[in-house]
Amino acid sequence: MAEVILTLENFWTLREQLPLVDARSEGEFAQSHIPGAINIPILNNAERIQVGTLYKQAGPEKATLKGFELVGPRFHLIQREALRNFPNKKVILYCWRGGMRSQILSWLLTQVGFEVYRLAGGYKTYRTFTFNEVRKPYPLLVLGGKTGTAKTVLLQKLKERGEQVVDLEGLANHKGSSFGAIGLPAQPTVEQFENLLAEQLRVMHPHQAIWVENESRRIGRIILPDPFYLQLTQSPRIEIEKTDQERIAHIASEYAALDREELSAAVLRLQKRLGGDRTKQVLDAIQAHQPEIWIPILLQYYDKTYTYDLDRHEVSKTIHLNLEGLALEDQVNLLLQTKPKGNGTSHPAHRMEWGIWLRLQNRSRHIGSNP
Repeated sequence: MAEVILTLENFWTLREQLPLVDARSEGEFAQSHIPGAINIPILNNAERIQVGTLYKQAGPEKATLKGFELVGPRFHLIQREALRNFPNKKVILYCWRGGMRSQILSWLLTQVGFEVYRLAGGYKTYRTFTFNEVRKPYPLLVLGGKTGTAKTVLLQKLKERGEQVVDLEGLANHKGSSFGAIGLPAQPTVEQFENLLAEQLRVMHPHQAIWVENESRRIGRIILPDPFYLQLTQSPRIEIEKTDQERIAHIASEYAALDREELSAAVLRLQKRLGGDRTKQVLDAIQAHQPEIWIPILLQYYDKTYTYDLDRHEVSKTIHLNLEGLALEDQVNLLLQTKPKGNGTSHPAHRMEWGIWLRLQNRSRHIGSNP
């Protein structure tokens, strides 16, 4: 059967219906790929280097002949793998630029009865889109709060209530502190993180608030795109407040049962900032399984760091919301009541009078305080 060339616009709809195949090398795929794709390399890492070097030294004809020499003996293996993985015989495929590798794979599959849709421009077209998508203005609404205020849990509940939410830490596989990688899968590359972020932003309503957790520029090894990070610092922010006891209890529920050696390793990464005495206290308490001792010590450090973080955010766009002692559902309800009836950026397409929103709140700017 003949192949069909897909534009990126048509790709978005069809990808929900058909499996997606990446014909690039395993190294290229590991660096970044379209989420959900399965890798069937036409040339593996070593072969790709060999062909690329020959292309530069001797030109395209010799490189092409060498490529076929290398991959030709595997044609039947590639076909069998595809037949085994995709019994319905319908796939979308791509390579780097929609060139020879995806053309070869398309030809191989059509020879055994596949219906093939090939992405025009390949991964490069997709990546150009995601690069630009994560650098566009968005109506962000930032949820801030000190360590242990359960911001991620609240975002999950807001999403369940139909709110637009982007979980940056979830996409990054990291909770944003020295302890943030414990118990989580390996982080994606920065490029793959941007792909994942763009996939979520692409389907968000452009004129409704998008809730995000306040983050530093780095989440583990992930670096947020500069324009996106700048929006985080300039967008309206709801700063939630809870008691130290509530924060300690939440942290203990998430971290106290984790591997003690991994917890200790995370503490040692902070040793220069904690100092020798406090580091020893924390390490001893971790080994003794005493979270009621080591968590408050660490919170002293993280609270100082967070105070510095507050200074970089626009004070005029911050509302303080007291959630002390409230049930989780009541916390979510109060967040929704506090949410402005508009969106969160100063971009002309997403503008609202945030001054009005602020004046409508409690004049002390500490909403929800218990009497």
